[in-house]
Amino acid sequence: MDDLIQRLHELEKKIELGGGQDKIEKQHSEGKSTARERLELLFDPGTFEEVDKFVEHRNTAFGLDKMELPADGVVTGIGKVNGRPVAAFSQDFTVRGGSLGEMHAKKIMKVMDLALKMGIPLIGINDSGGARIQEGVDSLYGYGEIFFRNTIASGVIPQITVIAGPCAGGAVYSPAITDFVVMVDKTAQMFITGPDVVKTVTREEISKEDLGGAYVHNSKSGNAQFLAKDDKHAMEIVKKLLSYIPENNMEKPACEESFSAPAIEDIHTIVPVDSKKGFDVKEVIKKIVDEGTFFEVHEHFATNIVTGFARINGRSVGIIANQPNVLAGVLDIDSSDKAARFIRFLDAFNMPIITFVDTPGYLPGVKQEHGGIIRHGAKLLYAYSEATVSKITIILRKAYGGAYIAMGSKHLGADFVAAWPTAEIAVMGPDGAANIIFKKEIDSSQNPEETRKQKIEEYREAFANPYVAASRGYVDAVIDPRETRKWLEKALEYSETKVEARPKKKHGNIPL
Repeated sequence: MDDLIQRLHELEKKIELGGGQDKIEKQHSEGKSTARERLELLFDPGTFEEVDKFVEHRNTAFGLDKMELPADGVVTGIGKVNGRPVAAFSQDFTVRGGSLGEMHAKKIMKVMDLALKMGIPLIGINDSGGARIQEGVDSLYGYGEIFFRNTIASGVIPQITVIAGPCAGGAVYSPAITDFVVMVDKTAQMFITGPDVVKTVTREEISKEDLGGAYVHNSKSGNAQFLAKDDKHAMEIVKKLLSYIPENNMEKPACEESFSAPAIEDIHTIVPVDSKKGFDVKEVIKKIVDEGTFFEVHEHFATNIVTGFARINGRSVGIIANQPNVLAGVLDIDSSDKAARFIRFLDAFNMPIITFVDTPGYLPGVKQEHGGIIRHGAKLLYAYSEATVSKITIILRKAYGGAYIAMGSKHLGADFVAAWPTAEIAVMGPDGAANIIFKKEIDSSQNPEETRKQKIEEYREAFANPYVAASRGYVDAVIDPRETRKWLEKALEYSETKVEARPKKKHGNIPL
């Protein structure tokens, strides 16, 4: 028996070396951790249980029969993160570049199936050169089966992807289906076709980093939600993210027993009364939520809208807020997509949606119209309308036209809506409205500019305030800004037991 046990340990040690010490050192020289080191950074010490360590490939074509590929280039298993069970796979670039073949894929498929059956989050750590070409259609089978499982698990268990190296070709579609993507700066790239193919087809010359680097996908394409400095930072982001969300769609997020309320007394000084002046809505958010709990999602993309997690009285909530400091907080194609996707995640996982409104409307322009702002803007309306979790909205200042409706209004099913005294709720801004309504009077006036100013103020007094909407019941309360947290606490408490039915259907047809 001792000999057999010794043999077991020798085999395990050999497999754990992956592609060998020289490949490990090369990985380190590039600023990258190994597949197993990343899992050690993620999981609580001593909790990770590996699954399928001894799996081997079975292909014999193109010399594969002479190749040893320890663990077939991917480490899979289950462990605990902050005491909660989590499933994960981590591709091993030291083994044939982490290429995906039949058995590699089957290992990932197995751990995905386990995660879904047990109702626990799934973390995928990607560091792979792509399909193992020698295995042909078996590699394509593997990708297809993974994509299918990503889709079936969507909205059932949280799925988080870390791109810690290359992720190219068909492999990119698995991260795209998952809920959140973390990319490691300078070492991660993600693209369907690399620079060489781009140059051949379009004659455009571009580097890997500029084509599909971490910052590009965080700021331009929006394909990634988080930018990590290194592998350690990436795992810290994943841990923090997991702390806000439940294990599956049948549970609510855990409530923190210990929290500190922020100092809110000066909140009314942050937002200028003049709606043309900008301010940082993040400062407002931080004055309302539990101290130090605001965790921004998609920080570098579509910065005219802010999305993120926070806690109020220890309870996890999702935040959507227009950002007046960027494009005056207008809604456009990218901000609509960003907010709609986040809202759908919150609704899937039983997290209240808190919306802060200060927007002059949808961004006008030929580029936006031809780019499909109608369709993209409708996604935001759709996401709010279909959500059945608690929906609580606070109108800070501007809430004009279609954007007022789109930003979690009463008309899209908000449970509670409050407005600050600075709120302006109207079909359009006073300047534009006055030019239309009082055009004849302004044009015929001896002093058109002075008349225009008077009419703007007349319109503002009559319509651009919170009280007309409140008189119709579209706003439940007009509140002192310093009472915002207290009002939110009560709204969250009273909506805790909310149940809202929807017509039975296979699924809706969101305007994709």
